[in-house]
Amino acid sequence: MINLIDIITRELKLRNYSPKTIKAYTFVARDAFNYFKKPLRELSTEQIKEYLLKKQERGMASQTIALYANAINFIFREIYKKDDFEKLKHPKKTQKLPVVLSREEIQNMIDNTDNLKHKLMLAVAYGAGLRVSEVVRLKVADVDLNELTLTVRQGKGKKDRLTILSKNIKADLEKILVGKKNNDYVFESERGGGLTEMSAQKVFYLSLKKAGIKKSASFHSLRHSFATHLLENGEIGRAHV
Repeated sequence: MINLIDIITRELKLRNYSPKTIKAYTFVARDAFNYFKKPLRELSTEQIKEYLLKKQERGMASQTIALYANAINFIFREIYKKDDFEKLKHPKKTQKLPVVLSREEIQNMIDNTDNLKHKLMLAVAYGAGLRVSEVVRLKVADVDLNELTLTVRQGKGKKDRLTILSKNIKADLEKILVGKKNNDYVFESERGGGLTEMSAQKVFYLSLKKAGIKKSASFHSLRHSFATHLLENGEIGRAHV
């Protein structure tokens, strides 16, 4: 099993897959091996379909099952070179409407967050319309306080883009950037280096709870809310973020 993980990792790296995809595919390989307790090459298509069906019955999202299917297809067709392997089809994505938070709810979350770094992380994510991965990767050099802009490096589709920064958080951002070098992360962890996406999500959920908001929102809801409020007013709106 260890050898298979090494081979999957090597082949994905050679094809320039992202670290996130490599981590996901190797996780699926380990999970399937632990489920069946035998080498994956010995599995039939029906066994694999049954495995994925069990995941679906336990409430796993269709997007996640599609990732599992992609990983298994890659293992059998690219690693084992089984041309007769019946490629697994992806389940249809569930069309869930994104959860949007009101300006008042977002302001309430920020007001109920005591830690300045965490407060600013939420404010920047909403005010600039950033994904959680983009927030935690943000470097000091990407912030232009004079022009009130942020440069998002290697965003979705590996493209850079320029976005706006609220003037209302300029002073607080200056405080946390004091003494930092251009290559330092804006939102560093206590141990140094950038925060993990999981840590940022935890900050979001804690702030949501403190604000008493019952919506099933996620960090990505800040980006959806940013886009919605732009459409409504043609600007970020009246929130003090």
